[in-house]
Amino acid sequence: MLILNRRRFLQVGSLASAATLMPKFLKAFEKGQLVPPGNKVLVVIQLSGGNDGLNTVIPYRNDIYYKMRPALGIKREAALSLNDDWGLHPSFTGLKSLYDDGSMGILNSVGYPNPDRSHFRSMDIWHTGSESKDFWNTGWIGRYLDAQCKGCDKPTQALEIDDTLSLAMKGESAKGLAFTDPNRLYNTSNGSYFKDLLNAHNAHDEEHNNVDYLYKTMAETISSATYIQQQFKTYKSKETYPNTALGRDMKVISELIMSDINTKVYYVSHGSFDTHVGQQKQQERLFQQLDEAVSVFVQDLKKNNRFQDVMVMTFSEFGRRVGQNASGGTDHGTANNMFLIGGGLQKKGMLNEGADLTDLQDGDLKYKVDFKSVYATLLNKWLSADDKAILQQQYGYLDFI
Repeated sequence: MLILNRRRFLQVGSLASAATLMPKFLKAFEKGQLVPPGNKVLVVIQLSGGNDGLNTVIPYRNDIYYKMRPALGIKREAALSLNDDWGLHPSFTGLKSLYDDGSMGILNSVGYPNPDRSHFRSMDIWHTGSESKDFWNTGWIGRYLDAQCKGCDKPTQALEIDDTLSLAMKGESAKGLAFTDPNRLYNTSNGSYFKDLLNAHNAHDEEHNNVDYLYKTMAETISSATYIQQQFKTYKSKETYPNTALGRDMKVISELIMSDINTKVYYVSHGSFDTHVGQQKQQERLFQQLDEAVSVFVQDLKKNNRFQDVMVMTFSEFGRRVGQNASGGTDHGTANNMFLIGGGLQKKGMLNEGADLTDLQDGDLKYKVDFKSVYATLLNKWLSADDKAILQQQYGYLDFI
């Protein structure tokens, strides 16, 4: 009897020891999720081309709005009511549900001092996180990689779902990786052409230092492509994403987030929102695509217990002018709104006052919130990074997280 009890004791002890050594992905399965909680992720959705913020968050009790936009103004009865004074564009039925359940915050009048109305220059300013007078060649996410990812075994901490890498993702010594499909990236990078090039370089003397960097980058890309493809296989979404470019991109992001990949930042673009002509139909179509893709994405995250650790941020390089033009559209403006979506929001709804149409500057909205304060808040409070070093000066934190 003593021997039997001792055996049982040893068995229980062995199981207890095994539990402490259990791989974290198995422990996550116990709680019904693939990734342990606390693995914070930022998803940036760029609304390229300068989205019209006034027809996004609509001041439907403001006479100035309808006077300046007699044909383009969204009627109050059509807008999705947020409160007595403001409503969402009618296409945002899914986002309105997120707003109502506390999963979305709206930040208004976001911009920067001395705004530039050029698409390219203003996008550079947003990508780099610089002041409008400064010209930088590194992006704010790229500098985050420089600071956080020295010595990282897999350079996949920031991924852009696109054919080309944006300036936002380029650091001094580290860069994000751009691709549209993990399987295609893997097949291309692991093809015989690239492997033969790499082997040829390794077979020569190391005196060719001027090309070492290129071969090092190639080797990292091949390694990263293999890692991404392996992680991508671990989860396949059961949700039905819309068959649009953004829908497919958000599905890729979701499936990677639900794996145990080391990626902290995902970046995707949607547009163009450059609505000089025929704005109503173009914006409606793009908003519907955004609404459908993000709604399914959030549903996917919630069902897999990941929504609490994911923050989605939308931005555009500038807003549009308050007055409509003669072509059924709006021209380049300045300040704009941003959406923040996630289960970790500490403050929700309208995060600040809406755009002030009584105080314009040359027919444009005045900014009230510097976008770099949004970056600083996300870097410091969400990604646990040194925002001052990354942005190269201190900006005030906001209280949405």
